[in-house]
Amino acid sequence: MGLPNVRWPDGRELTPQLDLREKLDLYCGLRPTRLYHANDTPLKQFEAGQIDFVIVRENTEGLFSARQSKGNGSAAEACDTLRITRRGAERLFRSAFQIARGRRRKVTLVDKANVLPSMVFFRRVFDGIAGEFPDVETERIYVDAAALYLLRYPDRFDVLVTENMFGDILSDLSASLVGGMGMAPAADIGDQHAVFQAAHGSAPDIAGKGIANPVAAILTVALMLDWLNTLEARKGAAMIRGAVETVLADPANRTPDVGGRLTTRQMGDLIVSHI
Repeated sequence: MGLPNVRWPDGRELTPQLDLREKLDLYCGLRPTRLYHANDTPLKQFEAGQIDFVIVRENTEGLFSARQSKGNGSAAEACDTLRITRRGAERLFRSAFQIARGRRRKVTLVDKANVLPSMVFFRRVFDGIAGEFPDVETERIYVDAAALYLLRYPDRFDVLVTENMFGDILSDLSASLVGGMGMAPAADIGDQHAVFQAAHGSAPDIAGKGIANPVAAILTVALMLDWLNTLEARKGAAMIRGAVETVLADPANRTPDVGGRLTTRQMGDLIVSHI
């Protein structure tokens, strides 16, 4: 996310964004995915708007919770712990159901409950929370099947909710369905605070070249305005999304990562001109 070559002595990358999520308790990671033009997807049969879902990723527990552990000092093995708490799972699931109520009212749980006891517990908590939202359709899918279905039938999904590591992997896969990481906005939200950044991170390999895709960052601003949740902020979010949709409806309006020729500034100015 930052500088991949800057690492701790044990080989782990420095990840200040993970520290922020944990210190500010930003448990709800939002990763929206929307297709703006058929040319942007490697899949054949999908048109603009037919791929449109949100991954809700647990941000403070799961397999990532073991990242600060020092290990057991053995040169023969290493072990990480996948941590699920009832409190963490309940608040995540309630957020996912509330988001679904503002969309198409369907929530898909992604887990590995056929193998891992932690995921059996995760699913049991999900089933309990689902009872609080009888107006929302639910389904449960193992993470390996979810990866397959995202490639074959992405239009079947509305809101997917999952564990930290699973969400990390599936959200990148999802971005590839609609043009790549330059099209992937993101938000990390808690009860008191929120942090907004495009899913792609800092991309130091192309810094200063003027070719970075600004769409993800611009759509992330819309997520921030949604979170502020005033009438004017919500209007602003809708204006931003409308401008992005209008600009991207023309397949010629693309930066190099999506097969186009526009510079970062040209794309940004074009979107601004449609607000």
